[in-house]
Amino acid sequence: QVQLVESGGGSVQAGVSLRLSCSYSANIGRIWYVAWFRQAAGRVREGIAAITLSINSAHYAESVQGRFTISKGDAQNVVLLKMESLKSEDTAMYYCAARGQPTYITGSQKLNEKEYQYWGQGTQVTVSS
Repeated sequence: QVQLVESGGGSVQAGVSLRLSCSYSANIGRIWYVAWFRQAAGRVREGIAAITLSINSAHYAESVQGRFTISKGDAQNVVLLKMESLKSEDTAMYYCAARGQPTYITGSQKLNEKEYQYWGQGTQVTVSS
């Protein structure tokens, strides 16, 4: 069973930076993609950033392009999401998701929640203006 744990959320002022961490364990197989999703109150969950672990390639939604950076952490099985210039509209529950299938998926697919089998419980980010 793959377990994912998100951390780093909190309440911040607009304009500041925050870094989320996703720690995942895999006692079956290998994880090929990790992505971050977010869900604001009353809205559908959206994919915002994904990383292909084997080639360290990142893909972003337009809403966060240029402000958010997804990367591997220094520790094994950790993926980070650095969020800069936070806005009130970034307020949401942030989820980490992992994909155990090595099948190649395109950029837009990488931000589709249907492509991911394993999910964390989420960490809340609240940005006040």
